[in-house]
Amino acid sequence: MLEQVADGFTFLEGPRWHDGKLFVSDFYTGRVITVADDGAIEEVVKLDDRPSGMGWAPDGSMLLVSMTEKKLLRVRDQQVSVHADLSSLASGFLNDMVVDAEGRAYVGHFGFNLFEREDYRTASVIVVHPDSSAQTGAEEMHFPNGSMITPDGSTLIVNESYGNRISKFEILPDGMLGARQDFAVFGDAPTTSDLAHLQRVRKAAPDGGCLDADGAVWFADAAGSRLVRVAEGGEVLQEIAWGGGGLFACMLGGADGRTLYACGAPDSNAHKRAAEKAAVLLSTRVDVPHAGRP
Repeated sequence: MLEQVADGFTFLEGPRWHDGKLFVSDFYTGRVITVADDGAIEEVVKLDDRPSGMGWAPDGSMLLVSMTEKKLLRVRDQQVSVHADLSSLASGFLNDMVVDAEGRAYVGHFGFNLFEREDYRTASVIVVHPDSSAQTGAEEMHFPNGSMITPDGSTLIVNESYGNRISKFEILPDGMLGARQDFAVFGDAPTTSDLAHLQRVRKAAPDGGCLDADGAVWFADAAGSRLVRVAEGGEVLQEIAWGGGGLFACMLGGADGRTLYACGAPDSNAHKRAAEKAAVLLSTRVDVPHAGRP
C-alpha cells in the first residue's frame, strides 16, 4: 500500500535518492526540492523553466534537464549554468535522463508536443559527454522516458512510454550505444501518428523508473495508475495500485534502499497541473533494494 509522504505540489517527476536525501522536480513551480520522510521540504534550486530529470557529475555538481528550453544545466552551490544546449538534437521537450559514473548523460525527449496534442512522432536518446559535446545515441524511440544504468555500467535501460516496451542498449567504450534490444515487451509498437488512439491502446506506459538488486525494473505505469516490477523478459513480478489518480515516476531509496517512492497526481494535463497543487509524494516498503543508476 502506498502512503502519502507530502502533498501540495504541481507535478512531481525525476525522483532521485542522493546523499541521504530524496530529490525531486516540481514541474510548474520550477523547483528542485528535497523531501524528508516527515514531509519537510527544502528548495535546492529554482528555474524559470520546468525541471525534470537530474543526476550528479563526478565533481558533485548536479546535471538538470530544463525541459522547454531544451538545455542540460549544471547546478553547483545554487549557481546555474548551461552544460549543453540540445535544441538542435531534440524535436520535443527534453524529459528524463540518467548520468553515468563519468558524468555522461543519456537524455530523452518527447519527439512532439504532447501538451498541445500534436501528431505522435518518435524521438531519440541524446548522449551528452562530460566535455558538453552531444550527439544522437539512439533513434526511432517511442517517447524515451525513465532511464537506468546497470551496476556494472555496461547497459542502458530505457522506458518507452508509447512503445509498450522497455529497451536496453550496450554502452560502448566511447559512451555511445549499441543496437536496441528488448528488455520487456507489453504490447505492439505504434503504427500510427494518432495520439488519442495510441493512448487508448497502450497496454502499459512505462514512465519514470529504477533498478533493483535482482536486476528487475520498477516503473510507474502512467496509463494504469500502478507501480510495476518487471523482470528482464517481461515477467511481471509485482504490482502496486493507487486509486488517487496517475503515477508518473518512482525511485528506490531510504537508508537501506528499500523505500519505494512514487510521484502521483490526478492526471498529467499541463494546464490543470500548473493551476493546482494536487500532486503528492507517496512511498511504500519493498524487499529488494536499489541498484545501479539513478
